[in-house]
Amino acid sequence: MLDELIQEAEMEMQEAVERLGSALAKIRTGKASPAMLDGIKVEYYGSPTPLKQLANIGVPEPRLLTVAPFDRNTISEIEKAIRAGDLGLNPVNDGVLIRVPIPELTEERRREMSKMSREYGENGKISVRKVRQQCNDKIKRVEKDSSLPEDQVHSARDTIQKLTDRFCEEIDRISKLKEAEIMEI
Repeated sequence: MLDELIQEAEMEMQEAVERLGSALAKIRTGKASPAMLDGIKVEYYGSPTPLKQLANIGVPEPRLLTVAPFDRNTISEIEKAIRAGDLGLNPVNDGVLIRVPIPELTEERRREMSKMSREYGENGKISVRKVRQQCNDKIKRVEKDSSLPEDQVHSARDTIQKLTDRFCEEIDRISKLKEAEIMEI
């Protein structure tokens, strides 16, 4: 019973780390990355559709993204959606392909992005701690409902704390790497 709780908690903590990774991938660092356009929705036949379902996104150069629509009729809608996205990007449409140059980040913008990265990291750690709290609550309920030996309960709590520490360290490491990447000129 306790082993199942611990495995469940570990999976939920791992999901929190993965959510952090995908959130940080969307932060612009001055280098081109297809993940930057993940949040872009294009109005396609009356419904908002994710950009990656409508086009191939490539990175031919470190500071350039290319968007090749599957349907050329959507090229102007895709261009509008990229402009409307809160990324500060200015796409160039040549009728077949959309080129999205990635401008240099200013020092002030780098600091803002770095701060955002730290906030995402803190939110990730909060998620991990919330999983720890929920698991500890479940352990207390199991302890009251059954006659588990005290040493098993303490061992389970220690294991949950070690998992929490491990995932919080992982989140710190990921956040610091992203901050360094953002501040790198």
